[in-house]
Amino acid sequence: MIKSDKNLFIAAFVLGLGLLGAIDGIVFHQLLQWHHMIVSPNIKLEIITDGLFTAAFTTLLIWGGVKIFKDARKNELGGSWRVFFGGIFIGGGVFNLVEGIIDHHILQVHRVKPMAENPLLWDLAFLASGVLLIIIGYAIMRMYKSTRNYS
Repeated sequence: MIKSDKNLFIAAFVLGLGLLGAIDGIVFHQLLQWHHMIVSPNIKLEIITDGLFTAAFTTLLIWGGVKIFKDARKNELGGSWRVFFGGIFIGGGVFNLVEGIIDHHILQVHRVKPMAENPLLWDLAFLASGVLLIIIGYAIMRMYKSTRNYS
């Protein structure tokens, strides 16, 4: 992968991490209200940890945007939509896997849907969605690599 494509992939990967963090926070924490970052009888602690989570994924989104801007100004940014979307999907999938493994399984600070009849099933589905996003991103990247080989 040439440097400009690598820069685009890294920026898209970081944006994918932030985007899936935003989707998680907005959908699961706020709209559906299935869980908070930390499940606690202290609602203030739950809201504060959700706020820290929001700050973290917002930082990732800003970082990815700034990286795109800086690389573009130096004329070191690739222009492939496949690299861009592949990176976003892979970054989003990595977010789901890392957040799911660490928070749901290792630290057990919350479950995806703790009040469900089988909360483990929801946790495993969350991990599976991460794997699926990575596979989709990888497939998009493979399509890019195959078109570069023929040009």
